[in-house]
Amino acid sequence: MFEWNGELVRKNIKLWLEEDIGSGDVTTMTTIPLDQRSKGIVHVKEDGIVAGLPIAAAVFAEVDPDLLFEPKVQEGTSVKKGDILAVVEGSTRSILLGERLSLNLMQRLSGIATRTREYVDALEGLPTRLVDTRKTTPGHRLLEKYAVRVGGGYNHRFGLYDAVMIKDNHIKGAGGIVKAIQAARSQIPHTMKIEVEVENFTQLNEALSAMPDIIMLDNMSPEAMTEAVVIIKSKAPHIVVEGSGSVTLQTIKALAQTGIDVISVGRLTYSVSALDISLDLNERKESGL
Repeated sequence: MFEWNGELVRKNIKLWLEEDIGSGDVTTMTTIPLDQRSKGIVHVKEDGIVAGLPIAAAVFAEVDPDLLFEPKVQEGTSVKKGDILAVVEGSTRSILLGERLSLNLMQRLSGIATRTREYVDALEGLPTRLVDTRKTTPGHRLLEKYAVRVGGGYNHRFGLYDAVMIKDNHIKGAGGIVKAIQAARSQIPHTMKIEVEVENFTQLNEALSAMPDIIMLDNMSPEAMTEAVVIIKSKAPHIVVEGSGSVTLQTIKALAQTGIDVISVGRLTYSVSALDISLDLNERKESGL
């Protein structure tokens, strides 16, 4: 249901495990018998949206292919404090080797999915699409943008390479919005879109004269956005209108009601609190275990 680049993630998992384990887990190797087997119960300690179950499974598989990881809920499920998310069974040593990395990833991704769902719920009944930004943790963008999708949001561009996005410093460097758009259009493939960020009506009119594919209204009030949307749609109804800038749960609905097509929210990823998730060995039981 939720796609992610498994090959790239597994490559990163190897690096992350190497960072954590190094030459070996001295505590586990000196305290746990080599042949001991256990069940690890992964459970959540607060309400939220679970994300990262397939990533956790990949971590344990990389540590030990003989470990059995069994999800108990579906990815993207709304869970309550105390719910069991998954069970991992096999070598106790192997479970402990993969415990921290798998939990770190699940906690972070579940936190992002949980916040995203809050914003999606705030837009209920409105056609406006919620998207993320590039404000992600270096090295974790693929997973964090995946978590946004799990939470019900959508992705903006993944990097600097897949779309033209002309912002204030590009405008200054190029000598104006029209020059920036014309320069980009003359060099990119016809399949690539051009987005330009505007902060006022003077910039908006300049952007419209060059007809980009997307116009971002940055840090405008709802009243100004409403007026801007009317201007854009009357002159170029095909242009996608995006709103952005300090969007919160308290302000997002009013912004969406201006008629914009897309709202981009950096808070989905850059300032998220991790969801509290733990793994206990053989301490929690459920029927069939």
